Amino acid sequence: MSFRLVMLLWLLLCLHPAFGRDTGTDHSVVIDRYIQHFVVEPDGSYLLTVEQVKTLAAREALHDHAQYTISYNQSLDEVLAIDAHTEKADGRRLAVQPHQIRDQQETASQEAPMFQDTRLKIVVFPDVQPGDRVAVRYVIRRHTPLFPGQFEDLSAARFHRHRDFRLIYDMPPTMTLYADAVGFAPLPDQSPPGRRRYQWRYVDGDNERIELDSVSYLDYGKRLAVSTFPDYAAFARAYHARAAGKAVPNANIAALAASITRGIADPYARAVALADWVRRNIRYVGVYLGPGGVVPHDAASVLANRYGDCKDHAVLLEALLRASGIESTAALVNNGDAYRLPEVPTLGVLNHAIVYVPVLQLYLDPTAESVAGGFLPPALLGKPVLLSNSGGFAMTPGSQPARSKTSTRFDILADGSSRFTVTRTSSGASAEPYRRVVRATPQAERERFVERMLQGLGQQGAGVFEPGDTDGSTDDYTLSFSGNSLAFAHFPGPVGLATTYNFWGGLGDAVSGFVQEPERKQDFVCPSIDAEDELQFRLPPRARVLALPRPLVVEDGNFAYRSRYARRGATVSVIRRLQFRHTQATCTPEDYRRMRPALDKMMRDLRAQVVIERR
Repeated sequence: MSFRLVMLLWLLLCLHPAFGRDTGTDHSVVIDRYIQHFVVEPDGSYLLTVEQVKTLAAREALHDHAQYTISYNQSLDEVLAIDAHTEKADGRRLAVQPHQIRDQQETASQEAPMFQDTRLKIVVFPDVQPGDRVAVRYVIRRHTPLFPGQFEDLSAARFHRHRDFRLIYDMPPTMTLYADAVGFAPLPDQSPPGRRRYQWRYVDGDNERIELDSVSYLDYGKRLAVSTFPDYAAFARAYHARAAGKAVPNANIAALAASITRGIADPYARAVALADWVRRNIRYVGVYLGPGGVVPHDAASVLANRYGDCKDHAVLLEALLRASGIESTAALVNNGDAYRLPEVPTLGVLNHAIVYVPVLQLYLDPTAESVAGGFLPPALLGKPVLLSNSGGFAMTPGSQPARSKTSTRFDILADGSSRFTVTRTSSGASAEPYRRVVRATPQAERERFVERMLQGLGQQGAGVFEPGDTDGSTDDYTLSFSGNSLAFAHFPGPVGLATTYNFWGGLGDAVSGFVQEPERKQDFVCPSIDAEDELQFRLPPRARVLALPRPLVVEDGNFAYRSRYARRGATVSVIRRLQFRHTQATCTPEDYRRMRPALDKMMRDLRAQVVIERR
């Protein structure tokens, strides 16, 4: 339940319009009571009872709160009871009828028979209007624990007012429950006979709006992580024990590994080739660790079925690597924006499995369709990982090679229209994401690409899009487009020509990404940047340059930015170069305050104009 609560929290934070205000608290809903009560047995099984009553104070709450979703695993869980009703403002109670509780398969597991045990109960409250209360109480019995003899849970509150939010864990006296509590206050011991009760109450209060690109709320906000594992090493051993023997290569896997690596002598290149084959040929089914279980299917069945979740991809890649003489280990990591681990281990944060090759110091994510082998998705950079074989910690690299270069030329005609060409080259980790997006874009949309790009810049025109080699596998990918823009310059003038054109993620976009917030109170993701933009204007006859911006050099320890402006004959050129480096994948509010003067200088430079006039 708690993991689902966290996921619903993220959805709420992203979508609800109330978060545009200064406060993060959504007052359209008030949680009158939320009680989550686990009764855990020595073998790790448990009985979970959840009670929730909430008042829908405003109409905008109806869309998200007029129904309630209960997620369960039909192989591990049994839903024993569901009781729900709508309480009208005049005191009437409208009970939820059996036909108003829908049971359906989770979307991620559709068309994937190995995962069809992940189910949802959708409780639809009748006749809900603003001012009504909706209440639900349900009981789930987990008869088969994820980890035999162990228990773990992670909770965070939604950003509403909470009148009564309690988390209760009744444990056997032989099981110690370790906790990491922030914003949850422990309650006095009220243990029933023969049990040891742990309970906490959520400390209600205002919530800060979650800032753009900030790290996960779990990194700094109110949370409660509980676990019977004394440390992360014990957690890793438990995961490894459940996955042991699944990554053993059979004859088919050995033959496939030999075929993929034929003619490749270098171990690094072999590992990358194997990872690339898995990510391209094994369909990913997005079932998170925890709700989808922690035991992977064996590598042979994953290969036969040609799909799996993250841990299934990991065991198949481990088996292929082993068949190729390369030892590896599964590594557990957060697949969101969490960069810190709670003091106690929980699957609520360690929700993704990748592969680590110690001898090569190489991390591989075989589920990552958007990046090539040898690179990691940006969300996995600079994060702690738990190695299942050893129980030790490691850290993914904080950055990786990724460079962009955009060359743009406008030939301005006497009537103010222009002919233009744009060439963009993405290198390193950024090559495959662009190649994949273009590859997945239908031809009809490609044909309108230039027109829509111009519309985004406030211009009208048309052109031709050249996708380049979308099926390639090199670390460089080049695309280009060309066309005509009507009324590009309004002569006779004087006319100010913009010097920044963010064609699908240029240097200007990279700088703008830093200044989305006027100030920051939360740590935020600050990826490395290596970008270059070259812009040329070919002026029409009888045109002269009235003003060129001054060049700018910014060097502040993190940013290295240079801009140059020049005229040679009828051609005006603008060249900008930006590099950003930081010791970590995230920056602090103090970092942001220190960086802000440099960012302001760069933003002013990016808004600079070349002023021309045509007689």
